[in-house]
Amino acid sequence: MDEERGGEGALVSDNGETERTPEQVRAEIEQTRQELGETVEALAAKTDIKGQARQAVNDARATVDEKVAEVKHSVGGTAESLTASGRRATPRTVSEAGIQASRFIRENRPAVIAVGALTLGILIGRRRRSRG
Repeated sequence: MDEERGGEGALVSDNGETERTPEQVRAEIEQTRQELGETVEALAAKTDIKGQARQAVNDARATVDEKVAEVKHSVGGTAESLTASGRRATPRTVSEAGIQASRFIRENRPAVIAVGALTLGILIGRRRRSRG
């Protein structure tokens, strides 16, 4: 016989060329069919305009949903922070408000006197204009 068996079941002829077995040919055909099927699917997807539009809408919707969630989280944290600081700054009773006001006046006496004098001057000026 002019041929002898090579590695992996292939036949090797006298001139050194490898010949494929029927099993190898079938495996190559099956591999080619799979690749061809994948190629056809990819081409079909590229020509499916409605499908591409749907996918673009779904992607955009997902992006918007993510951004909305981020903003809600960000604003929620800010709102909670502002509410807490507002509660700390707001007096609980009228007497507490009076105490806060008197403390503010003591700590800012020159500014309070200046604002009072300015207000008094404006009121006197308006009263003179209305009479005269």
